[in-house]
Amino acid sequence: MAELRRTPLYGEHKALGARLVDFAGWEMPVQYEGIKAEHNAVRNHAGLFDVSHMGEAVFRGPDAEEAVQRLVTRDVSRLEDGQAGYSAVCYESGGTVDDVIVYRRPDDFLVVVNASNREKDLEHFRSNTQDLDVEVADESDDWALLALQGPEAAGLLQNLTGANLPDLRPFRFVEGEVAGATTLVSRTGYTGEDGFELYLSPDDAPRVWRELLEAGATPAGLGARDTLRLEAGMCLYGNELDPETTPLEAGIGFAVHLDKEREFIGQEALRREKEEGLRKKLVGFEVEGRGIARHDYPVRVEGETVGHVTSGTLSPTLGQAIGLALVSPGVEDRFEVVIRERPVEAHTVQLPFYKREKK
Repeated sequence: MAELRRTPLYGEHKALGARLVDFAGWEMPVQYEGIKAEHNAVRNHAGLFDVSHMGEAVFRGPDAEEAVQRLVTRDVSRLEDGQAGYSAVCYESGGTVDDVIVYRRPDDFLVVVNASNREKDLEHFRSNTQDLDVEVADESDDWALLALQGPEAAGLLQNLTGANLPDLRPFRFVEGEVAGATTLVSRTGYTGEDGFELYLSPDDAPRVWRELLEAGATPAGLGARDTLRLEAGMCLYGNELDPETTPLEAGIGFAVHLDKEREFIGQEALRREKEEGLRKKLVGFEVEGRGIARHDYPVRVEGETVGHVTSGTLSPTLGQAIGLALVSPGVEDRFEVVIRERPVEAHTVQLPFYKREKK
């Protein structure tokens, strides 16, 4: 068995008594105090995640923009320097290679990919841009990545940085210092809360992590990260997105610019899909009976299987069993989820399940 990789914060997690698990080949903290407590800390105060296992690809050279345009579904020519955009990467079939965030910097593009897809994505990026004058560098090991999320995140971080956080809008980023460490500060996250993602050197990460905890942040693991993103109706690659599922089917059509002049890989297939109709659709649902719907549980209407659950949990915020499912396009607002061979009533709800109050 291959040895698990460790982030620069492994020692911090051990010191805090985290329960560590194998996640995409990385030894990562699933929880510290407990998933519910960590989830609530993010919803009500501020939580701090180690997401250094994510991958970072940097596109440099005269054809950098053209390369990124070819690979991602968003029109990156619309991004200004200092702006980021959520996007999908597709195969010619329209199926999903990954979902990514593209950062436009003055001299290059930073594309952040999921940990489980790092090697696959880089191979896809390079093999599809060989005719262009672009360098695609894997800088994943040069970065640590912290995510500070929650309603108190901005106030807590402002005490440690000279960056003007009130002026930093969502999906914008600045380069500055946090606790004396050179950091790219991005107003992005994966929890449905306001918050920041901090890209910094692996050497600085443990000290900055400790300073953020001392300032009042609660350490949070992958367990809470999953319940938070599910309440926010956000996709997870391998669950809602995969090579057999298109971004349109997964409900992230807002990140797909079908009118883009510079054609992206899969654009033709997605255009056709939009015209001819989806083969399946992503829906949010609440379970009415007892039990929690889990990944891959069948969804049925009148005894016929019409899809499957992609993600499910007991929502700590709502106190309700919720889930996402990919189902046939004709499925209306009621169906059954088969939980341990027992059909349980469920009904669809509009996404997201949870939406924070904007101040």
